[in-house]
Amino acid sequence: MARILITSGPTRQYLDPVRYLTNASSGRMGAALTKAAIDAGHDVVVVSGPVSVEYPAAATVIPVVTTDEMLAAAVEAFESCDGAIGAAAPCDYMPRLVSSQKIAKTGEPLRLELIETADVVATLGQRKRDDQWVVGFALETEDRRFRATVKLESKHCDLMVSNGPQAIDSNQNDVELLDARGNVIAEIHGDKDFVADELVRHISEQLTHRAAKLQ
Repeated sequence: MARILITSGPTRQYLDPVRYLTNASSGRMGAALTKAAIDAGHDVVVVSGPVSVEYPAAATVIPVVTTDEMLAAAVEAFESCDGAIGAAAPCDYMPRLVSSQKIAKTGEPLRLELIETADVVATLGQRKRDDQWVVGFALETEDRRFRATVKLESKHCDLMVSNGPQAIDSNQNDVELLDARGNVIAEIHGDKDFVADELVRHISEQLTHRAAKLQ
């Protein structure tokens, strides 16, 4: 069996001590994947942003807040893992400057300059050893399969899960699983527990057995 890193939930990028940028990710998909992987006999390390869901007690959970914190924790944990599943939805942008005091209303528009955050899954994909694998998630609002294929290549993933915005903070999911060549090898629909079970089954068939042979 494998030791698997799963990133889960959103991250927060603070504008000032009380306000932040984030998204509506609930961590439900990450929690479902964690349960499915544990039920399949794998050891799981979860790097999770702020969520209200609970992860299985058998998982090792590392809580983080910002995207940089998620990146640092994931990179460190990945060293001792066989593979990673990037189910988190980290913020893609952060403010260039963070105010040390609460930003007060002035009656004028507030202008924010945002810069890109580091890409957690792409970093893991670039750093993986020959005996490691990375599965990414691509949430897109249009051209889902094409954009997922682009991310599959640019992030050096072995598999890519494509889903849409309907998955956010929902009990249901509708995904396509793409292999390293961009071929759709599974279409999975249903509640997130079922989707997670099917994804872990395919990941085991496609990747964990292959990685075991390389060790």
